[in-house]
Amino acid sequence: FFFQAEDGIRDSSVTGVQTCALPISLIGGRRPREWWRSLCEVVLPDRRGARIVLSGDLPHDRQRAAEQLLEWQRFGVTHIVDVRGEVAERNDDCADRRFVAEHAPEITYVFLGTHDNGSPQDPRWFDTAIEALTPALDDPEAVILVHCHMGVNRGPSLGLRLLLEQGVKPFEALEAIREARPIAAVLYADDAIRHWFGVTSRTEAGRSIGRMVAGWHRDNPVDTGWIISRIRLAERDE
Repeated sequence: FFFQAEDGIRDSSVTGVQTCALPISLIGGRRPREWWRSLCEVVLPDRRGARIVLSGDLPHDRQRAAEQLLEWQRFGVTHIVDVRGEVAERNDDCADRRFVAEHAPEITYVFLGTHDNGSPQDPRWFDTAIEALTPALDDPEAVILVHCHMGVNRGPSLGLRLLLEQGVKPFEALEAIREARPIAAVLYADDAIRHWFGVTSRTEAGRSIGRMVAGWHRDNPVDTGWIISRIRLAERDE
């Protein structure tokens, strides 16, 4: 079995993650394309600090982007965290920043681009995120929206790390993320949890975390390849 990142494939013999044998047309009562850019708040009974929300990115069409950004404003979003490393590679990482500054200047835009090729996330990525967002994380009036392109792997994984910083237990946070956003595969969950514990995959503690997270993925599988393929089909219609 293989687990697919948006830009690559991760061997499940390492991660323990695998796709479902038979794709289904609906997840959580909706099609993947309908989940793609939906606002998904991670709801926790004892939330402390900022609200954490997950989604996909703004549409390329600027009229549709303006409509989506207005939805984010009405939801109360105070911070947008964009983790799409590919836009920096295309030299257009400032496009959404400028767009948000023009249409929603009250929202703080934070760019924290990273890869989605299936290899481990650099601990420095998490370091930068925590440093940039700590003041907002402690603010109960803040609403932090984290997004990658599809809202499947990178965004949910950073969302997990932010929840850990707020004191949520790792598997409680994973369950809450999947409940809020059923298409969230959270491929880099083990990287986020290791970073929170301050260990690496080279240590026994780090390997133990990897095994536990792999077990969670086995018990809670999603057909990531199918989800991504459905969203890519939706992209063609834009």
